[in-house]
Amino acid sequence: MLSMFDPVFLGIDEFGAPVYLELIYRNVLAAGEPGGGKSGLLNTIAAHAALSDNTRLVLFDGKLVELGMWEQVADAFVGPDIDHALTTLRRLQQVMNNRYAWLRAHGRRKIARDDRLSVIVAMVDEIAYYSATIGTEQQQKEFAALLRDLVARGRAAGVIVIAATQRPSFDIIPTSLRDIFGYRCAFRCTTSNSSNIILGQGWAEQGYNANDIAPTNQGAAYLLAEGGIPRRVKVAYLTDTQIAAIADYAAWIRRPTGIHTPAGTTGIATAA
Repeated sequence: MLSMFDPVFLGIDEFGAPVYLELIYRNVLAAGEPGGGKSGLLNTIAAHAALSDNTRLVLFDGKLVELGMWEQVADAFVGPDIDHALTTLRRLQQVMNNRYAWLRAHGRRKIARDDRLSVIVAMVDEIAYYSATIGTEQQQKEFAALLRDLVARGRAAGVIVIAATQRPSFDIIPTSLRDIFGYRCAFRCTTSNSSNIILGQGWAEQGYNANDIAPTNQGAAYLLAEGGIPRRVKVAYLTDTQIAAIADYAAWIRRPTGIHTPAGTTGIATAA
């Protein structure tokens, strides 16, 4: 099996060379206009995570269909239910706190591959749905605060956050949240300001402007990762048929290991 401690294949760069990212101890923020390719990025990472040894998936998808095909291999699948979303984030936060207590007791600062602790990959498709659309204002603020805590503290505890939004605006992605994402991926944006909100202020003026990406060039993006300078990439794309096949295979290989949790249950409650 694969591992989340291994580099994850994302696609190719503008010269046709493969692009790999080490996602362990990192978080990823993807943003851009609808149809730009964010779902392709999320599904590519989800496929690697589903096929990875000792890895748990926790999925948030208000539309139910962007990440829905991975539900059978997820410990928790959250749809358009703010209460379920908050409960799941609180449980993830508790798991994270328990792991830090374990690390402190062992004189350690972060988990390692040999610890055999599961890596938890939390994926949120459309931050704005949970932080600005459904629920009360108090619930929306709590969701944003819990998500920020996971992004800020979860990495060393083996909790990786992959988040996407169609609305790259300051009210959805405040600077305090954006800047703690180790990796950022800007798909086509309608304005240079939106591109800067994702990548960081000033990159558009230096020529790294997601507004320049052609509307027909789906999957193209500027990736800010290792090296600290955005690079033009083309994210890999999985068809629905390929996703279904990978999800079925992942569910089959997970059953004997005890990683797979039946749909409707939340194995993250006992994740250590």
